[in-house]
Amino acid sequence: MMPALILGGALLALLVARVPIGLSMLLASMAYLLPFGTIPMTVVPQRLWAGLESFPLLAIPFFVLAGSLMNVSGGAERIFAFCLTLVGHLRGGLGHVNVLASMIFAGMSGAATADAAGLGKIEIDSMKRDGYDGEFAAAVTAASSTIGPIIPPSVPLVVYGVMTQVSIWQLFLAGILPGILMGLAMMGVVAYRARQRNYPVRPRASASLIGREFLNSSLALFAPVVILGGIFTGVFTPTEAGVVASAYALMLGFVYRTIRFRDLPAVLKEAMLTTAQITFIVGAAGLFGWTMTYAQVPAALTSMVTELTTNKVVVLILINVVMLAMGCFIDALALLIMMTPMVFPLALAMGIDPVQLGLIMVLNCMIGLVTPPVGICLYIVSDIAKTSIVKVARELTPFYVALILCLAAVTFVPALVTVVPNLVGN
Repeated sequence: MMPALILGGALLALLVARVPIGLSMLLASMAYLLPFGTIPMTVVPQRLWAGLESFPLLAIPFFVLAGSLMNVSGGAERIFAFCLTLVGHLRGGLGHVNVLASMIFAGMSGAATADAAGLGKIEIDSMKRDGYDGEFAAAVTAASSTIGPIIPPSVPLVVYGVMTQVSIWQLFLAGILPGILMGLAMMGVVAYRARQRNYPVRPRASASLIGREFLNSSLALFAPVVILGGIFTGVFTPTEAGVVASAYALMLGFVYRTIRFRDLPAVLKEAMLTTAQITFIVGAAGLFGWTMTYAQVPAALTSMVTELTTNKVVVLILINVVMLAMGCFIDALALLIMMTPMVFPLALAMGIDPVQLGLIMVLNCMIGLVTPPVGICLYIVSDIAKTSIVKVARELTPFYVALILCLAAVTFVPALVTVVPNLVGN
């Protein structure tokens, strides 16, 4: 237990001191290796590099770039307008539009923050103009943004797949049904709130208007078809899909005349900074994971848990409780990267499907994005809506319930995750 206490204590102390998670994992590893390790310090840069030496990781900068390009390409506005013609006539129509647009946008960006930032302003401003409370508009936007990394493509699932050597293609397939379930659950919450508060109802769109908006947004709507269709038919790999997504988003910007060549340096700079942050965290996580293995922490953790229980369901509940609690204080991707080396060996020992585990962990991390005090999506939507995080968090209460129920479904109904990969695989 001593190695676990040293590593865990050092990491916790650094996080409490507000040291960035990547640097915290690097320093915590060195805090153990320097006084207790018997290996040369040259291993540190070697393991940092080894954590990044993976072809699928190339997908990350391209999906990040695709998200940045989609936010300025004009595709989000057109998707929103089309969704408005489909479900805008329902009670609380703009709330339903918010969720549906996020589900479509999820097939392009692969990141919750890109969804919240890209669609957020359009959605929140439109809802406020139509008489919706700003806090409710922000809450719907934040909650629906969590669908982004569940419905493929997904940056967190790529990271998990790289760290565990689980098929990214299977992980992407596994996220389809849970993502749809999340969307339906949130639309249910919107319908409930809309009836409670008598939110406005828009006139039903005519067939001709639906057709016009479909044609107007067809290129943007076709993006998920191109990206996901290419992956699932084997035309290109999930890694190559990132390149296709970026190229397609850039093409949209030029076609819609919303991106000019002089805009590209700023977009590229934003994508590079985000990618640099992610890759440093991934590299540090590679070192931290190797250090834990060297110190036999996963083996000790597995042994300790198996002595307490051999019930797979109990272990999954423990994983969920720990990750939900930690997600309140640690950024989503950092939490995923930090927890995977500890949880994955335990899950394998318990006979838990690694694909199911990936979806469970990513969904836990997404819930963390909308829970105070650290939930980044909360900050994004609160800033857009010009309201307080506390008020938005209060409005999110029924959405938290919906998300927890979806997490329970993914946890206790493995078929929800495995049925699509099994069908396509066969």
